[in-house]
Amino acid sequence: MKLIDSHCHLDNEQFDADREAVIERAFAAGIEHMLAIGSGDGPPDLEAGIRIAEKYPAIYASIGVHPHDASKATAESYKQLAELTKHPKVVGFGEIGLDYHYDHSPREVQRSVFVEQMRIARGAGLPIIIHTREAWDDTLALLTKLWGTENPGGIIHCFSEGPREAGQALALGFHISFAGIVTFPKAIAIQEAAKIVPANRLLIETDAPFLAPVPKRGKRNEPALVVETARKVAELRGVTPQEIAEITAGNFRRLCRIG
Repeated sequence: MKLIDSHCHLDNEQFDADREAVIERAFAAGIEHMLAIGSGDGPPDLEAGIRIAEKYPAIYASIGVHPHDASKATAESYKQLAELTKHPKVVGFGEIGLDYHYDHSPREVQRSVFVEQMRIARGAGLPIIIHTREAWDDTLALLTKLWGTENPGGIIHCFSEGPREAGQALALGFHISFAGIVTFPKAIAIQEAAKIVPANRLLIETDAPFLAPVPKRGKRNEPALVVETARKVAELRGVTPQEIAEITAGNFRRLCRIG
């Protein structure tokens, strides 16, 4: 079974002691490609994902300022991001969006930085990778106004809503990515959403090192464990894990234009 982890934070300090071993375990588990999310600790360092992707042909990178770090963004950050969109390993822009749970940056600043990054991503023709937590309505409003179906698509990462919200995102042309939360027994709404997302819009991810799936829940997550998410999504949809692997890998390749 060959899979793609469409979202992992390989730069995270939790991997500092054994990063190479984590990556090798992923390859051994059948993970063909990983997307190293490049938000890192925020500006001025915007190359966290790129540094890892440059070391491994099978790893790609994204760039972007996470909503937690929106207060750190400057005009220079935007110039740097625009330049980094040209890097050959960069295939997505994110994770970007809104987080009203922690409010590490003021909400008006989050919205402003989100809007500016959508502008840069649109100009570069890159799909956007959306983080939204307790901010669905505002996120959807901005996506409806400024992104929509005429743009290069995108991913609602670590989807944590229900079928209604999945339908709203799908109507805007987005892919829906399910992480380890879908394996949690009480995640009923997320599981219902996983049943109804069209096959051609489905993705899976780990969000490693966060949100390890059952049976590793509560431990450090890593890309090899995307296998468990694939198994759960397959069970929910009444298909084989191999089918989920093939579907989600193909979707990621098409969306991010990789071979």
